[in-house]
Amino acid sequence: MTARGTPGRHRRRALTALTLACLWILATLPGCSPGRGEPVTLRVLASSELADMQPLFDDLRRDTGITLTMEYQGTVEAAANLASGRYRHDVAWLSSSRPFQLLLKESGRQADSPLSTSTMRSPVVVGMKPDVAQRLRQSPPDGQLSWADLADAAAAGTLKYAMADPRRSNSGLAALVGVATAAAGKGGALRPEDVSCDRLRGFFAGHALAEDSSGRLAEAYARGEDGLDALITYESELLSLNRAGTLHTPLEIVYPKDGIVLSDYPLMLLDPAKRSAYDRLASWLRSGPVQQKIMDRTLRRPVDPDITRVPGLRAPLGNALYFPDSQAVVDRLLADYDSAKKGGTTRVIFLLDFSGSMRGERSANLRATMNGLSGADDSGSGKFTRFHVGETVTVMRFGGRVLDERSVTYTGAADLERLRGMVADDGFDTGTAVWSALDHAYRTAADAVAKDPGQRVSIVLMTDGENNAGISLDAFLARYAALPPAARAIRTYTVRYGEADARELDRAARATGGHMADATGQSLLNAFKEIRGCHE
Repeated sequence: MTARGTPGRHRRRALTALTLACLWILATLPGCSPGRGEPVTLRVLASSELADMQPLFDDLRRDTGITLTMEYQGTVEAAANLASGRYRHDVAWLSSSRPFQLLLKESGRQADSPLSTSTMRSPVVVGMKPDVAQRLRQSPPDGQLSWADLADAAAAGTLKYAMADPRRSNSGLAALVGVATAAAGKGGALRPEDVSCDRLRGFFAGHALAEDSSGRLAEAYARGEDGLDALITYESELLSLNRAGTLHTPLEIVYPKDGIVLSDYPLMLLDPAKRSAYDRLASWLRSGPVQQKIMDRTLRRPVDPDITRVPGLRAPLGNALYFPDSQAVVDRLLADYDSAKKGGTTRVIFLLDFSGSMRGERSANLRATMNGLSGADDSGSGKFTRFHVGETVTVMRFGGRVLDERSVTYTGAADLERLRGMVADDGFDTGTAVWSALDHAYRTAADAVAKDPGQRVSIVLMTDGENNAGISLDAFLARYAALPPAARAIRTYTVRYGEADARELDRAARATGGHMADATGQSLLNAFKEIRGCHE
């Protein structure tokens, strides 16, 4: 009988083992409860906006035995602390791991990248007052707004928006990446050369409110909404503001057609000794019932595609943009932002050849180019390179000498007409004194920075002929070398047109830290746009 009973016992044991294995597998699948384990406390470094998850932590403790001790920081600040090793936490829970991963990559510590699990999603989009959205939609033929449209309106002074500080907040950094990607016109991940010139100066002109976190930004917007047109932040923050009913004017959510950056709120394991508790926590957060609670409470999108979205989350996200894979790109974007927020005026001096060879078609092209920079160019690149509110533009016309010099600080539409009028004069001159004219421009620029040391000045020199009057290039360079340091820091960007000497123009640009754009193989407007914004 013993021999006959042994197979039965083996079958029962095998069935029990199989049942336990199945239960364990089910418990770790999304939508299933992970089960309660030994009580444990996890120290969590979290993005500040995740404070809205606090009401769910009692359920977490009841269901799993896990207690969370939260420390909240801005995501960018938290990433820097994690990368430097300045933390004593078991788990990190940030809106995005990408700033942290870039810092690890830069330091050569990619192997230290922690285990990571996405827990929910929210894109960085634009909440806009409906009348403002309606007005802006009149420009694009398809009625769909882009980051370029927002930059164009900000540069024109018709859009004032709130956005979190990208030096501290992921929502601000994600917005900055989205706008810069649109400005580069590439679609892929930004490279350092894509942000070599500041294309976002016009966009920054509309930035009227900043805070260190998206939560504080939403609160500040609600207090000062009457003076603002839009709020750039997480979709979840915008939906929550509208749901709270505290705004005088509910915001229309705009998903820019040129793409958005998505945050996936990864849970990252910092202490490998806490792996078991981490697995329970991650499984609980991704379970179906908890995903539903997260969506209902925070209005973030669940990672589980089978969960039915609430009405506000049913809009398609559109094109998802790549986050940069180089810290150098992020550093450059933040440097441009930092420079813009320091204030100070921006001046560009256009030194334009009005010698006799510019008569006719060439002068017509020059007028069209200046019209394009004044807002007539409605292409994506044109919207990022137009003149912006607060910018001072000086136009110097030269032939065998400097013919005239006029300046305007752009504050409104009337100033754009004045800018167009500066190049409408048909007065031409014999001779082409290229280097004497550039020397005059540097004297003017030196006086400007002496009076206003914080002013950002650049010079754009356009000529269609060789120098045949005034001083030589060597003489100019000797005079340039004798200028004060602040004046020598001003860069010249040369535009070769017609029969101009490419070698001399390139040499002059390089000597001052600028570069040459060649308009013999492209339109004059595109050549100007190539160097537009290259102030530093």
